[in-house]
Amino acid sequence: MSEYIEKADKLALPLIILGGVTAFPAIPINFEISDELSIAAADAANLTDSFVFLLSLKEPVDGEISEEHFYRVGTVAKIKQCVKAPDGTMRVLCEGYARASLSCLRRFADYYSATVICKTVTSPDEGGLRGEALLREARRVLADMTELLPNLTPDMIRAASDIRSPGAFADFVAANILVRPEDKQAVLEVFEPLARLERVIPLIQEETELLRCEMAIHKQVREHLARNQKEFYLREQIRVIEDELGEGGDNEIDEYEQRIRAAGLPEEIEKKLLKENERMSKTPFGSAESSVLRNYLDVCLELPWNQKSKDRLDLVAAERILNADHDGLFKVKERILEFLAVKKLNPELRNQILCLVGPPGVGKTSVAQSIARAMNRKYVRVSLGGVRDEADIRGHRKTYLGAMPGRIIAALTQAGVNNPLILLDEIDKMTRNAQGDPSSALLEVLDGEQNKSFRDHFVELPFDLSDCLFIATANTLEGVPKPLIDRMEIIELHTYTRSEKLRIAERYLFPKQLKRHGLTRRRLRLTVDAIEGIIDDYTREAGVRNLEREIASICRKAARRVAAGEKGLISVKNEDLPSFLGPRKMPREQIGKEDVCGVVNGLAYTEAGGDLLKVEALTFPGEGKIELTGSLGDVMKESARIAVSYIRAHAAELGISSDFYKKLDIHIHFPEGAVPKDGPSAGAAMVTALVSALTGIPVRRHIAMTGEINLTGGVLAIGGLKEKTMAAVAGGVKTVLIPADNQKDLPDLDPDAVTALRIVPCKRLGEVLSLALASGLPRTVKQPEPLPELHIQEIRTVSHQGERYGL
Repeated sequence: MSEYIEKADKLALPLIILGGVTAFPAIPINFEISDELSIAAADAANLTDSFVFLLSLKEPVDGEISEEHFYRVGTVAKIKQCVKAPDGTMRVLCEGYARASLSCLRRFADYYSATVICKTVTSPDEGGLRGEALLREARRVLADMTELLPNLTPDMIRAASDIRSPGAFADFVAANILVRPEDKQAVLEVFEPLARLERVIPLIQEETELLRCEMAIHKQVREHLARNQKEFYLREQIRVIEDELGEGGDNEIDEYEQRIRAAGLPEEIEKKLLKENERMSKTPFGSAESSVLRNYLDVCLELPWNQKSKDRLDLVAAERILNADHDGLFKVKERILEFLAVKKLNPELRNQILCLVGPPGVGKTSVAQSIARAMNRKYVRVSLGGVRDEADIRGHRKTYLGAMPGRIIAALTQAGVNNPLILLDEIDKMTRNAQGDPSSALLEVLDGEQNKSFRDHFVELPFDLSDCLFIATANTLEGVPKPLIDRMEIIELHTYTRSEKLRIAERYLFPKQLKRHGLTRRRLRLTVDAIEGIIDDYTREAGVRNLEREIASICRKAARRVAAGEKGLISVKNEDLPSFLGPRKMPREQIGKEDVCGVVNGLAYTEAGGDLLKVEALTFPGEGKIELTGSLGDVMKESARIAVSYIRAHAAELGISSDFYKKLDIHIHFPEGAVPKDGPSAGAAMVTALVSALTGIPVRRHIAMTGEINLTGGVLAIGGLKEKTMAAVAGGVKTVLIPADNQKDLPDLDPDAVTALRIVPCKRLGEVLSLALASGLPRTVKQPEPLPELHIQEIRTVSHQGERYGL
């Protein structure tokens, strides 16, 4: 077959595409192929005479391959062995026969076929004297290169020396010694033996110069390292000599030891730190381990192991500070004063963990600051919003790159004492992920029996947290684990009343904004009715943040007028607000101007306080369908079904046709449909609206109601009564019907609401209907005897706490 190849002008052979390797004649080559075209070509060659054409790509190609992607010269070779691997690749052993030029490329079903022109250029006398001279020069430059490549085996050098043919020598060197694929391809494309050897010699010389450069760079690097080692050795000698003379010593190590012994630490902690200091003295200066130990000692020595602030136990002074900083919040202040009183009688009192729960803006964080000031304790805040890694609480192991202590230890370092007030802010905003659950790490921090020996992963030493006063804040307890709630005493901060917001604005917010904007009361005056207008028409919130923003906006506009040269006092009244703040944004829902059938004033609780929520019911001929609209939740839909069932069961008593649910469709609607609504407290209002719509009796417009219902007609207790009564006053309501079980909440109501409202507790739906419907219940119904309505004098007797709230 070899004679045929040498004599043939053209051959058509399956094409195997080589990637990163080059095949040469007379040299075996072992390579791996993974593309389907080359594997199919190898299989096709095995079915015939096993001859293939090996050709390399100029560069990797994504997509369809064409002739311009290939080099023009390759090698005709015979496959000696093919082995398929389990992963689909194929290991091929070939032996090259001759160089060949690519003439054209054809695509069969699953492989390429190349038409090639074989050329075998031989020299009868191996090039004569010129060929011998080129061989000697090639062996010389190869010997120079060998000195720089100790990895070349003696067998390879010996094999190269035994080759007498210039062309074969060039192919051998190109295949086994040259590195870059483009250099190998350049040698392959030269057909004439002497010219091929002439091409190889400069390539060897170029590779030799490259190796010399690499060796020089490597030598410089080694010299630099040796110099550093020498300096370290000399420094160690100097240190030993100074120690022998008693004139030196490692100042840093000695300094750390002095600081440790002077800190007055517990025996266990001092022993641990001295041991770490000794380890640092044995590590090379500037090493990674030395930096870790130095950072560890710095953190441990900065911790306030023995530093403690003295509590202020003067109850009168503490109460004065609390009252100066915050208006209202009587329960919170009372609880703090009780804590101080017990602390005064028993200085060893510990394990006091409070959790302030309330909507945004009601002053949870500022209350904690006031408590710290009242107790004369250092205050430090730890923000837990978005914390999702346990290491944020407990810290990282000091061996990790970038390790640092947890937030509790960092807070103690910041405070500088071991008994600060630590505010755990937004405890309900913590999350969890694969790195751990931070709320579980807080269990030890907030457990009075465990935090006496709290161990941070970075410090690895027990620290006593029992003297710390922890105060947590949360907007809601939903999502907070129950074991964590069990460790805290919950104190709720409710929505501010209108009168409380007015006092806060007058005493705190307005003076603060005047100072911030460089104004005085002689230049800007904000009347009481203007503040009330801002509260009623420009803000709708539980706290006072937006109220402060609106006051700041007025101050900015006034400051601009003053800076422009306006003289005299700028007085802002309620009617002036649109010119300062724009149109009124949030007008309150008001009761109707007349009694209407099927429309009831309900009361709702929202995060921003209470709201007057009208309940509308409409009946019309149909098939008994019930339509509920207004973005209602599942609980409110259940209340609607309970209301319909109650009316069906008492239809005769109420003067309603017993088959109304078959002939009439019912539509219950809550306005402001874009706002989601849910909860059971609208049950009584739904029943009243349906009875009014079915009987045609209007509902008294000045009455509002709240209460959950059951199937037997009972009116059950609800929550948020304080906020709901405040909304009733703002909406113009005169009488509020509440569940009888909610009488216990009356002492907590806003004094203004109690004064303005007639509050009537009801046990049964019959009482609600008889009071709410304009003409009362039908005469066929036995009139219930409602509970007596409560006026301000009677509410005072419900609880001894009434006087505190000015009831």
